[in-house]
Amino acid sequence: MAPPSAATRRKLQRKFRLRGFTLKVDALEEAAAFLERFPDAEDDALDLLLDELDKEPLQSSILDRDAIRRVVALLVEAEEAVDAASPAVTSARSALRVVDAFLVPRFHYDPIKKVFYEHTGRLAIHGEAGDKASLYRDRYQVLLQRLSRDKYFSKPAFDTVVAEDSSCEITSIQSLIGCTGRRWIMGVISQLEERQFYLEDLTGAVPIDLSKHKITSGFFVENTVIVAEGELLSNGIFQVNTCGFPPLEDREASLSLLMGLDFFGGGVIPAEETLRLSSLEKKAVNDMFVILSDVWLDNPETMEKLAVVLDGYDSVEVVPSLFVLMGNFCSRPCNLAFDSFEELRSQFGKLGEMIAARSRLKEHSRFLFVPGPDDAGPSKALPRCALPKYLIEELQKHIPNAIFVSNPCRVKFYTQEIVFFRQDLLYRMRRSCLIPPTTEETSDPFEHLVATITHQSHLCPLPLTVQPIVWNYDHCLRLYPTPHTIVLGDKSEQKAFKYTGITCFNPGSFANDSTFAAYRPCTKEVELSALEG
Repeated sequence: MAPPSAATRRKLQRKFRLRGFTLKVDALEEAAAFLERFPDAEDDALDLLLDELDKEPLQSSILDRDAIRRVVALLVEAEEAVDAASPAVTSARSALRVVDAFLVPRFHYDPIKKVFYEHTGRLAIHGEAGDKASLYRDRYQVLLQRLSRDKYFSKPAFDTVVAEDSSCEITSIQSLIGCTGRRWIMGVISQLEERQFYLEDLTGAVPIDLSKHKITSGFFVENTVIVAEGELLSNGIFQVNTCGFPPLEDREASLSLLMGLDFFGGGVIPAEETLRLSSLEKKAVNDMFVILSDVWLDNPETMEKLAVVLDGYDSVEVVPSLFVLMGNFCSRPCNLAFDSFEELRSQFGKLGEMIAARSRLKEHSRFLFVPGPDDAGPSKALPRCALPKYLIEELQKHIPNAIFVSNPCRVKFYTQEIVFFRQDLLYRMRRSCLIPPTTEETSDPFEHLVATITHQSHLCPLPLTVQPIVWNYDHCLRLYPTPHTIVLGDKSEQKAFKYTGITCFNPGSFANDSTFAAYRPCTKEVELSALEG
């Protein structure tokens, strides 16, 4: 066995030291040999090894070869047991999991114990007044606990002599009374009186003056949570000098604090299985998802274009593993004045025939249907349930394994978490904006939108008067911990933007401008495509 490289040696020694272990030379070589088994997932393998060592009843923190070998043998045995259980079936089943929004677990944050706990029991669709208050409180608590760990806003562990002006510690709004000088506060922008905006936290509310503000990227709308720096004037108004959204937290940092809680809804995967799936994900170079938004079934031109797209993918060497078709599925809103449901049902049947005619796609691809904001459904409130059974029965006769899911919905591909959301969000965000967005960092509206939803950890931070949300299911729109990829189906022009490691893209409106997108989960690459002519 070749000795480990200097870089591997340093990495091992540093990681083990952080966990309180010291490695003997032979133990270091044993650990390096274990990592060589997983060239595509070294960091995951190392974390898994350290986690298992933590569970071992060790006599000393100085580790020898035998201690490492014992744990490695346990891990290898577990991996072989998983592989033995029909690897082809296991990987096919665990590669792609679709999560309906209404099945996403709900968690509340306990600010005293500083832990999340899962809500048990039924969640009523028609909530009570307390549920609406809980919606805002939960959103705020998620962001506050995230902010409290940020190095700029966390209180020093020791009372070192810090100049008041350089401290960024958050002051509660109730504590502002009698305070002079610069202060940092965090709260929800609310309009408690006409034309007077307030900043509200769990302790109180204060009127704010945004006339001399300096802001960060994003859309500042009512209901968003902001962090503002300024001072309380003698007239009781908080003069804001600078304001922005709560800083983001790295996904891995969030996960390490959640202690195995399943916020995404795809089920908790054991550490050994995560390591195996991570390795398989990196090898899945042929997997591709094709996403189309605004597939108008009642528009002959759109259906012709769809046939061209399906023909194109039916003829490639490896067909896409997933087609995501997002609404609206009709060119006019399916509201109370809509009288063509029978016709729309038969059009879904024709779509089923069209897919079934491409035998390779029918056999090897999966089809996921996400309703749009104007599709048939019980209400306009989010999250929206899957398309009504009456409309899709004809399609299911041709494509029995088609998946009909809520909007938004979540997809887990091996270990990768992807969120799909179909809503004309950009236009509505711009309409609801209280302050013109800054052009200092970017003037691209899509980039401002991505910054807003990721920093707010929420897919739709619009006022409830603009976009109603089912109070008890607001957690389904949460983006915490941050997913790997967010797909925002919007009627605005197609865009792709990578923000702090999160891949975000809009496939565009297929019916309006023939645009769609292809996504390769292995590399997180987005190909924005369009039909010519």
